[in-house]
Order: sequence, then C-alpha cells, then structure tokens
Amino acid sequence: MASSPQLERQSGAITSINVTPLVDITLVLLIIFMVTAKLIVRRDALTVDLPRAATGASVQEIFSIVLAAGGQTEVNGVAVPNDDEIGRLARLAREANPELRAVIKADGAVYHRRVMHVLDLLRGAGVSKIGFGVVPELEALRKPGD
Repeated sequence: MASSPQLERQSGAITSINVTPLVDITLVLLIIFMVTAKLIVRRDALTVDLPRAATGASVQEIFSIVLAAGGQTEVNGVAVPNDDEIGRLARLAREANPELRAVIKADGAVYHRRVMHVLDLLRGAGVSKIGFGVVPELEALRKPGD
C-alpha cells in the first residue's frame, strides 16, 4: 500500500519526541538512589589508610579489642580473662599475618590508663597499625548555626 503525500499531510507525521516522561522517571530514580546511598554508607567508621594490592585475593585481617566499662575484655568477639591475654593473642595473630591491623573499641567510662596498657601490649607484640573505634556524637553531626 503506497501512501500519498496528501495523506501524510492530513494525518500529521510525528516530528518531535516528548521527553517529559523520560525526565520524570530519571529524576525519580536519582532521588531513590540518593536516599538509599545515605542509608548504605556508615557514618561511624574512621578513615583508614588501606593498603593497595595488585590482586584482590588477600583479605585484611583486623584484630578487634573491645574494652567494656565493667572490666570485661573481648578479642575478636571472644571474652578473655584479663588484658594481659591480649599480648599473647596479638603475638600469635601477628605471626600469622605480619600486616595485622588492630582496632581498640573502648567504652567511654574505661580509664585512660587501661587503654594505654592495651596499646602498650599491642606495640609489644609488634602490632604497629592500631586504630580506635568511635561513634560520632549527635552534636558532632550537626552543622554550626543549626
């Protein structure tokens, strides 16, 4: 069936594309991604100088120490009888992984002397990459002038 030029003029050929629905969908998706990205990102983490690697085969081991206000101590989620056990466990972990990193998570009520003792135990075991776990206070999250 051949179409005549006169028939095309009467039917009105589409000469432009309506992009409004495309823009609407794109903006809705952008807003959804922005909201979910804020939920995914953890704000209580510290900036850490992570090592660079040519391959992704090795996993960085973290030696986690939790010092509770009541005097309890946990190493990698396992309760230990006293702080001096930390040194022995740190030496064993350091022998297995020379690039061992340690994170000390101390309750706010823990005495500074105890934290420094644990820090000395880790340094004595040869662990030189040590960080401290923190949770930001609500005041620190607010902008000045709010």
